[in-house]
Amino acid sequence: MGTYDKNIGPRRQVVGAHYGFREWLAQRVTAVIMAVYTVILLVSFLTGSNFGYEGWAGLFAQQWFKIATFVTFLALFYHAWVGMRDIWMDYVKPVAIRLTLQVATIVWLIGCAGWTAQILWRT
Repeated sequence: MGTYDKNIGPRRQVVGAHYGFREWLAQRVTAVIMAVYTVILLVSFLTGSNFGYEGWAGLFAQQWFKIATFVTFLALFYHAWVGMRDIWMDYVKPVAIRLTLQVATIVWLIGCAGWTAQILWRT
């Protein structure tokens, strides 16, 4: 049995220091983005004087805050994608069902991203 035969099928050997590193790093980076946004939101809330609708509308009317919010939501959606993809890969064994769930998850998250943009930039 040659080296090639060991790399296919159930006896496949997964080796390398980078296996899963990209997903691990993506989870950490997106979590940091969400944490930084949470701090910005808390500081804005705690230093603000108008806690009514007008105060929040004024905060979200600023372009930099809309962009920060959208980037944070994109990070949230990617964070959710990595987690859900891992769940589907670990617990759903039939390939057709797993692929269907992954595609449905992608479609849902893209729809959520579009809805987020619509909410933030509607007139």
